[in-house]
Amino acid sequence: MIVLLGCLSFLLFVLGDLNSVNWGLRALRPCFFAGCLLLAGSTAALLVTARPRFLLPAPLRGLAGLLGALFLFLLVYSLFFALPFQQTYLEESAPRRAYDRGVYALCRHPGVLWFILFYLCCWLVRSSDALFWAWVLFSLLNVGYIVLQDLYIFPRTFGNYGEYRKTTPFLIPNRASMRRCAATIKAGEEHGREF
Repeated sequence: MIVLLGCLSFLLFVLGDLNSVNWGLRALRPCFFAGCLLLAGSTAALLVTARPRFLLPAPLRGLAGLLGALFLFLLVYSLFFALPFQQTYLEESAPRRAYDRGVYALCRHPGVLWFILFYLCCWLVRSSDALFWAWVLFSLLNVGYIVLQDLYIFPRTFGNYGEYRKTTPFLIPNRASMRRCAATIKAGEEHGREF
């Protein structure tokens, strides 16, 4: 049941995005944040109520926990701090430009990489069937969600999205995108100043 509640968060994400490009209904504007709260709450509940099927040795669980914390940090950073918050989540102004610096030079959807790895680490730490299915289902739903964003939502949201697609990989970084990411971070351009 908790996993299904987490799955529902992706419906809220999609509704929020469709609303932003098609309908503009004020009542649907909080969908993204409601989805975030629902997903965070269901994840916390899964971690607390997990019944382990097996347990990795304590040092490996500790390592998975540390890596999970790192991936969660990278996820939160990518979604809420690598981009200018006000322009990304609160303003409906158009035309907007896709941001291509920092982690967004690495790939077009870096948060998905951290998301998948975070849930993998959660499963490795708690080793429950529910967390395994959360990892699999949430990851698949998240990939489906970014495909919708990449093909439909973002081309209608960002005026330069076609150019961004040509220069930046969809999900898996390549050598050139890793160099560009490192160069923009080194130059201090990673925090959405050019958005």
